[in-house]
Amino acid sequence: MNVREQVDQYLSDHPQQKSEELRELHRAILKISPDCKLWFLDGKNDEGKIVSNPNIGYGSTTMKYAGGETRDFYRIGLSANTTGISVYVMGLDDRKYLSRTYGERFGKAKITGYCIKFRSTKDIDIDVLEEMVATQMGAGSAR
Repeated sequence: MNVREQVDQYLSDHPQQKSEELRELHRAILKISPDCKLWFLDGKNDEGKIVSNPNIGYGSTTMKYAGGETRDFYRIGLSANTTGISVYVMGLDDRKYLSRTYGERFGKAKITGYCIKFRSTKDIDIDVLEEMVATQMGAGSAR
């Protein structure tokens, strides 16, 4: 299965409402950055153990680790979780950037250093999410 097929399968594997909301966000991100690299991570490590929720990635950035190692990774991530949806912004140096820049405008969302978590797209301001995605997909090596 190629990445687009994996993404489509992932989007279909959820209950109808969550599937529709994930598809809405997926389309919005692709509209903002139609030529971005598309990723799909199944949530398993090299040994096949589940270590995270599966997620869709968009764009690319170079992650730098404390030991000096680097690796290519997605810039924006989208994932379903048990209570709703998470959007990840990777490659941020400032752990307070998301909450300081978008926090008050997002709506009912929990914002951490690199994650915006919410129950439903009805709980957030989609325009603010799209603004954040557009800014991040245009930042650094996002494409």
